[in-house]
Amino acid sequence: MQYCQQCILPDTRPNLTLNAEGVCNGCLSHATKEAIDWQQREHLFQSVVAHAKSKAKGYDCIVPVSGGKDSTWQIVRCLEYGLKPLAVTWKSPARTAIGQKNLDNLVSLGVDHIDYQINPKVERVFMRKAFERYGSTAIPMHMALFNIPLSLALRFDIPLVVWGENSAFEYGGTAKESTGFELDDTWLKKYGVTHGTRAEDWMDQDLSAEDLVPYLGPTAAELKRHKVLAVFLGYYFPWDPTQTLAVAQDHGFQGRAEGPKTGYYDYADIDDDFISIHHFLKWFKFGFTRSYDNLSLEIRNGRLSRDEAIAWLIQRGDETPHEDIQSLCAFLEISQDSFWRIVESFRNEQIWKRKEGVWKLDNFLIENWPWRADADSTHRTTASI
Repeated sequence: MQYCQQCILPDTRPNLTLNAEGVCNGCLSHATKEAIDWQQREHLFQSVVAHAKSKAKGYDCIVPVSGGKDSTWQIVRCLEYGLKPLAVTWKSPARTAIGQKNLDNLVSLGVDHIDYQINPKVERVFMRKAFERYGSTAIPMHMALFNIPLSLALRFDIPLVVWGENSAFEYGGTAKESTGFELDDTWLKKYGVTHGTRAEDWMDQDLSAEDLVPYLGPTAAELKRHKVLAVFLGYYFPWDPTQTLAVAQDHGFQGRAEGPKTGYYDYADIDDDFISIHHFLKWFKFGFTRSYDNLSLEIRNGRLSRDEAIAWLIQRGDETPHEDIQSLCAFLEISQDSFWRIVESFRNEQIWKRKEGVWKLDNFLIENWPWRADADSTHRTTASI
């Protein structure tokens, strides 16, 4: 593993590359923000708004929301520019109390809202299959998050879908994909966190086409024919988690009093008990966690030094979401032993090496890391992070 010399992300992160100087494409993308004419970008957004309002037959746009600080920011921005949004949420089977409270607050800002809940029996089967096949619990989630709003845009003849950040820009992507404003089929296949699969790829004797209707999004041709434009709000306005948080808090959003659920921020990834497991599984497959993403954003925004970020990782220590793993196993109807066997089957042995009976990462970011055997399961050994 090689790490970016400016932030702390490793080259094992999907879609992240290092240049000859050892700087990642995420840091390079972030550096271009200073040269962006944000006033011109705002004018472009005004043109998008005007176009949407001229084509709308009811709602001007759809805004996919969770109730988090970013989706609250999206709604606030859309309302400020005179758009009439329809807020749409894929309802997680593990929504938290603070997530529900923030979602209720978002709706109270003055929007119509659809809380789209999928049959939990279908979600259970789909999630279990995705976990077993790809070591990912979040493929159904991401497939629903992206496809439900697009399907509803066609159903209600809504000309615009307003997403938040462009993850290809913030965390690493090619120049074209990371600087673009539009979420299209190509972007979705590469950055949609579905391992490049579509709902059709999951049809079998356990999951029928009827079962998978919520995950079956429109084709690129259908979106083009209906003239649905899907844009990233982060293309038109500077996206920074602390800035979007400030806007959201001014409009009633609340963070998590108990501290971060996963990662560095106590206000992110707090609406779903299962998202922590999606991030935790990166440790086995890629050798990093959600904290690396969050801390790297803080480094790029000048709020932490690289050394301070590493010191925070050392202080934080173990990030295993034990309670959430227990909840997930109950939902999937599997034992925790089965959970850990599946996790171990996806350990990336190109970067993990077994030494003295303990798995360790070669060339790890932190010297003298206290690697230890984990007593929670006889099926695995892992690091204390």
